[in-house]
Amino acid sequence: MSKVSLEPVAMPHPALPSANWADRYAVIALAPDATALDLARKIFGRSPRWVGLLLALRNRIVGLFGLKSAELGIADSQTIGAFPVVSARDDQVVLGFDDAHLNFRIVLDVAAAGPQARKLAITTLVERHNLFGRLYIFVITPFHKLIVRTMLARMR
Repeated sequence: MSKVSLEPVAMPHPALPSANWADRYAVIALAPDATALDLARKIFGRSPRWVGLLLALRNRIVGLFGLKSAELGIADSQTIGAFPVVSARDDQVVLGFDDAHLNFRIVLDVAAAGPQARKLAITTLVERHNLFGRLYIFVITPFHKLIVRTMLARMR
């Protein structure tokens, strides 16, 4: 299987046309019949323990500023992992929410990559509203990159 790769993001993106920050990572995985919703549940429904610990730390810090917390491990028809489902099709799931400092979307695109494989691509889109939103993204970007790459690598 292939390694996780960084890909360009076409902006503006239909999932969040006003986004002013974005990245996209992709991997080829064996998933012959899986839909985007199935794969989103696998990717975001179970995460490594260290990701949960980082999220708990994040929740404590942002709670001091009155921002929304996020809880991992939720997987129902309206939420996957810590993220509300914005839209879902067989080939794409959009997760995310809006907050005072930023709006964000996580887009999981799934495309055929041979008879038994799928290309999985996670695009993260952020619309930063203010200085706090810009500072927040600056601080979490290294962790975000590590988490997304780790989650996709687990799907190889």
